[in-house]
Amino acid sequence: MLLLLAAVLCAAARGQEATGGRFVCNAIPPGAEPGCGYGSTGNRVQSSSPLEDELRNTILQLRETILQQKETIVSQQGTIKELNSKLARCEAAADETAQGKSRGQGSRRKEYGKNTMGDLPRDPGETIDQLGKTMQSLKGRLENLEQSLRLPSSSNTSAGGVSALIPLPPELRELLRQRLGALETQLLRKVAELEEEKSQLYNETAAHRQRTESALNSLMERITELEKSNNAFKSPEDFKVSLPLRTNYLYGRIKKSLPEMYAFTVCMWLKSSASPGIGTPFSYGVPGQANEIVLIEWGNNPIELLVNDKVAQLPLAVSDGRWHHICITWTTRDGFWEAYQDGERLGTGDNLAPWHPIKPGGVIILGQEQDIVGGRFDATQAFVGELSQFNMWDRVLRPVDIMGLANCSAYMPGNVVPWIDANVEVFGGASKAALEICEDRAFDS
Repeated sequence: MLLLLAAVLCAAARGQEATGGRFVCNAIPPGAEPGCGYGSTGNRVQSSSPLEDELRNTILQLRETILQQKETIVSQQGTIKELNSKLARCEAAADETAQGKSRGQGSRRKEYGKNTMGDLPRDPGETIDQLGKTMQSLKGRLENLEQSLRLPSSSNTSAGGVSALIPLPPELRELLRQRLGALETQLLRKVAELEEEKSQLYNETAAHRQRTESALNSLMERITELEKSNNAFKSPEDFKVSLPLRTNYLYGRIKKSLPEMYAFTVCMWLKSSASPGIGTPFSYGVPGQANEIVLIEWGNNPIELLVNDKVAQLPLAVSDGRWHHICITWTTRDGFWEAYQDGERLGTGDNLAPWHPIKPGGVIILGQEQDIVGGRFDATQAFVGELSQFNMWDRVLRPVDIMGLANCSAYMPGNVVPWIDANVEVFGGASKAALEICEDRAFDS
């Protein structure tokens, strides 16, 4: 075949020589278009028209544009791979979070320590900030990617010289938006979960702190109460004071003093079989008047009530060795008084130190009569027996209230002097012992 082709070419050459012309074969440069127009040196012959030159320039620019598009597509593919990798990490973090919820509160707390995106901090607040920064970074990168896909007008000129922009392909744009939307949804869900868990942990911590403080306060109050008490009574008011001997050194003292009063009620339980007379269950002295308020049974005299050293005899009888409930009321208006025994009113009277207010700042003594404030006791006037539930009010109690105290159906501690273990001191051999007065009284009867 080659020999035949050579023979044909030779014949053609001879025919050309016969007509006075000849063929000249030159090498075509690599990448050049086939055809004539190249000299023997391989350079293009400068015999083309201006239109051909413009077309050639346009072809060259289109080739450069195609190469740039190829490079841009390669860069887009790398960015898409990176976004897919980030999305995969977020989905993995969401799966781990969902699994952690099913393991209970303890497992959720441990999830704080896991690095779900490769660079998340352990603190929930820092995690939320980091997720927000990551979201903004991804949005910025997407915007930069879209801008980079728009070619400048100098490198994207059409044949007519009009600039044009090459937009992002719709499929790629939609894919990126879907990926970014899914990623944003995952991040927002993660942020909401972290915020909810943080709030729950704070509430649990606050509730636990409150319960702990409440328990500690109760414990401290109980310890203080036990420290002030000489005996482990069931409650602070369930005790009695015992004064077994008629001396001038056995007595009890109320720590709480009185305010200025224009009326009062004094109630107590007492038990005594001493004779002659039970002595002085209590006395209240103030500077300048040792007998501001005194209840006394001395010798063969009846029980007497003294207010500002004025005397009223009371029709009471309590020296039978049994527990009796005694209440005395008084008001400065006309000096009116009442005397109750075991809930029953046995006597009334008036003109007992009328219009005299009870002076404040004095001392209440149990078991002794005071000749000076807080001292100089007389053994012949000492109370012998037991006392309990000494309460004092700055008003006159109603008969129904006094009956409730006497039959143990009501509990009304005094608003001025309540019967509390911490308020009572004993001296000289007097003692305090546990007593539930209602049960002991029922046993005696």
